[in-house]
Amino acid sequence: MKYISTRGGAGPVDFAGACLAGLAPDGGLYVPESWPQIAPAAAGEPYAEVAARILSAFAGDAIPADVMARLCEEAYGRFSHQSVAPLTQAGPGLWLMELHHGPTLAFKDVAMQIIGQIYDYLLGRSGQRMTVACATSGDTGGAAAAAFAGLPSVRLVILHPHERVSPVQRLFMTTTGAENVLNLAVEGDFDDCQAMIKAMFADKAFAGQIGLSGVNSINWARIAAQAVYYATASAQLGHRPLRFVVPSGNMGDALAGYVAARCGLLPGGLEIRCAVNENDTLARLFNTGRMTRTAAVATPSPAMDIAVPSNFERLLFEVAGRDPEAVRRTYETYAQSGEAALPESAYSRLSCTGLSAASVSNDDTLAEMARFHADTGWLICPHTAVGTLEASRWALSGAEATIVLATASAAKFPETVAEATGEEAPLPSRCADLVAQGEVFERVPSDLGAVRARIAAFAAG
Repeated sequence: MKYISTRGGAGPVDFAGACLAGLAPDGGLYVPESWPQIAPAAAGEPYAEVAARILSAFAGDAIPADVMARLCEEAYGRFSHQSVAPLTQAGPGLWLMELHHGPTLAFKDVAMQIIGQIYDYLLGRSGQRMTVACATSGDTGGAAAAAFAGLPSVRLVILHPHERVSPVQRLFMTTTGAENVLNLAVEGDFDDCQAMIKAMFADKAFAGQIGLSGVNSINWARIAAQAVYYATASAQLGHRPLRFVVPSGNMGDALAGYVAARCGLLPGGLEIRCAVNENDTLARLFNTGRMTRTAAVATPSPAMDIAVPSNFERLLFEVAGRDPEAVRRTYETYAQSGEAALPESAYSRLSCTGLSAASVSNDDTLAEMARFHADTGWLICPHTAVGTLEASRWALSGAEATIVLATASAAKFPETVAEATGEEAPLPSRCADLVAQGEVFERVPSDLGAVRARIAAFAAG
């Protein structure tokens, strides 16, 4: 199983190479050289077994199947619900896929817990030590901290935008007490954090000096791991025609559904609506075929406050006929001028992918949280509310059911929940002692030189 870059300037690598590198050396993103065909999940098949089958198909010879099975059992044994990603019916034809039963109460745990196991295995086997860096708009940082804290082979660096994540989101990434975790609060937005991560990867000398790797949704293993819950959701509902509504920021979660379909894991077909907040780059991309640089704005759903959805590059690679030159030219134009039109042929194929996008306003998000609570008695997080509102706007058409990905627990956003519903959303008992733990993070300017220097010092320690 080989992986190639979306920009064509890097040689093929195996799963271990793609996973540990994160970003390809030419600045592109890794994708499989060809799509493996995988048998759909069976009704009642345990989540860890489905995950092991799917991830083994992507790993090829890099990780033996029996080892992958053990790693998946270890990773998913840490979830509070034995189904890992259970479906709950919220109304006629409407289901929530609960992705918040992991240690940090967000969907990022589903991929990050197994990635931690995979890194530990691969690095332990080779004797390497790496610096894993991630930018986070809220949940990735906490999930990475929970997965990598204390691992002797990994130094974890988290960049989060200062005062642009919820206090509870921040607690999950700043209270590990682990010496191998460095959390930097950047005086900027998520896109500033992401840009600095990409710049450090692009500097080959610096990346080599600190052994740099990344676990944002640009990491292929994240996408592969998230494809699993699309497969189990399809099995739970009898592989009938389904529509998925995915609250989207960096587009990794929605792309995982596309990957699941390409690999034969969704026999009922693929329909995915990316539901975005007022940071509506994805909606404009799908509806106009143009990328335009805008500053991210703060919203009630901060994990989606992203103006540059990195994983769209993988989808562009596919609709451009896997032409790396077309992808490279598009992103070079965007980098130089702040806007770029998708190649005409690629844009015409975009509507045939089964994916689409629409945006939801801040006021409508809060109103939807209140409406959903009044109708069901359930509290949902603001990101999930963006999804449930878009689901209510999206007619069922030929689909028999709509599944909204419930991306985080309402308890991670207690202030927003209280504002919208007047109700409290306390942390579950398994996380109740989080508030009493001391936070450790450092404020830094949105300056690449300063951030690089701090990371270099940390990696050398």
